[in-house]
Amino acid sequence: MGSTTSGPQPKPRGVLRRRIDLLVREVAKFGAVGGAGLLVNLAVFNLVRHTTDLQVVRASVIATVVAIAFNYVGFRYFTYRDRDKSGRTKELSLFLLFSAVGLVVENGVLYAATYGFGWDSPLQSNIFKFLGIAVATLFRFWSYRTWVFRALPAREAVASAESFLEAGAAHPPALTAGGPGKRSDGRR
Repeated sequence: MGSTTSGPQPKPRGVLRRRIDLLVREVAKFGAVGGAGLLVNLAVFNLVRHTTDLQVVRASVIATVVAIAFNYVGFRYFTYRDRDKSGRTKELSLFLLFSAVGLVVENGVLYAATYGFGWDSPLQSNIFKFLGIAVATLFRFWSYRTWVFRALPAREAVASAESFLEAGAAHPPALTAGGPGKRSDGRR
């Protein structure tokens, strides 16, 4: 004989917990790739700034483009390797579009600090470069996970089915006297 349980079951909480765990892992992987991309971005920025006569924002744009290429490889093959890979052309196009918006945000902050306020020392440039990257990263995380590296529809369907089955197991349907398929009022 099976035991019956009463009261709310913890299984739906398990589904929420699993989703939170997946989001935490995704944020950690995004952060790892983004952190490496940040180092590439700042290293290229300082290298170009100190070895050429390019203006600060132009050096920053070059660094951002190099970091975008680096990040695409990291996001595609590490952070979002389990996501849909069927439309690479569309994926890359969207990635470049949203990266370009991030580039404008990132370098807009540096531009405003440099040409709007005259803050052009190497330390000030690095601070505002970093601040611009931080603001642009919030936009990039949202846009990449929402539009570029989309979850596979089958994976979402499986997760939904699993949560449905878990919820169904917690509250099994009552058997009626009329047998399977019959309602308690006798109708099918």
